[in-house]
Amino acid sequence: MTARWIREADVAALLDMRAAIAVVEQALAAEAAGAAHDMVKTHVKWGAANTLHALGAVLADQAIAGTKTWAHTESGATPLLVLFDASSGALRAVIEAFALGQLRTGAVSGVATRHLAAADATELAMVGAGRQALAQIAAVCAVRRLRSVRVFSPTAAHREALAARARTVFGITATAVDSVAKAVAQAPVVTLVTRAREPLLSAALLADGAHVNAIGAITPDRAELGDDVLGRCAVVAADSIAAAQRLSREFRDHYGESGDWHRVVPLSRVAAGSVRRVSRSDVTLFKAMGIGLADVALGAAVLARAERTGRGVALAPPQHVEIDWSACAQSMPSEESR
Repeated sequence: MTARWIREADVAALLDMRAAIAVVEQALAAEAAGAAHDMVKTHVKWGAANTLHALGAVLADQAIAGTKTWAHTESGATPLLVLFDASSGALRAVIEAFALGQLRTGAVSGVATRHLAAADATELAMVGAGRQALAQIAAVCAVRRLRSVRVFSPTAAHREALAARARTVFGITATAVDSVAKAVAQAPVVTLVTRAREPLLSAALLADGAHVNAIGAITPDRAELGDDVLGRCAVVAADSIAAAQRLSREFRDHYGESGDWHRVVPLSRVAAGSVRRVSRSDVTLFKAMGIGLADVALGAAVLARAERTGRGVALAPPQHVEIDWSACAQSMPSEESR
């Protein structure tokens, strides 16, 4: 098979949010059945706010293995997803993965919202107005008949801009508000996607029956949730419990001392239908840490569609060469000089 370089424009043309949610839901169900395996995310930090990330997964039933990596810096990032044939190790694709990452992050929230939010939810509280925010609104629109969204960002221009884009893109009522409390009041679905360093959502702000998607705080120096939020939830799910144990300050502070990590369920079990809300008044929460399984599943779907439609740039297969080791011997010191 010929490997392909697949560009951002190809990803955007080949996959939409509804399709992405279906692909990720299927992959999570496969993980629950033991047919897919996630590689725990790792990262290293340098400077004031720079981080290098790596994650990956194996889709055994599709014979696809892959890793995604990127350096997140104050000046930006260039994420790349590399897919291999899981049987032969051959390169299958290199995919520019910024658009793919937006689809992945939204799709995982979409799966959680589909299974955990009230079926008649029509309103969303959107806390945060950065690059991931529009994808998060799209994800809720894809699984619920969303009619309105209230947007909060500490920067007035940012919240106004996101509200305007939501009105234009989704044709829904979208209002910018000047506090978390105003955004969240009586909202059946709440999504947090911020770079907050201290908690900004408390349990008292949440309505009975609310579902929360906590997306933003994925390193130990950040936090969005007050400790009382986790204490109030009837269901707490995470896409990667192992990553939450290592990297989520909120979860480590709440569950670390008590040893109650058994209360956190993997999103794969939610997607498989074995975990759900019991009462209409239950508060539920999904914590996204970022899983390679979702990236690789979406990458595999993009690759399959690219192969069918001829999109992407064909890559020449790697040519393995033998290194000339003799140069090492020629440079060795003589016995007399030792």
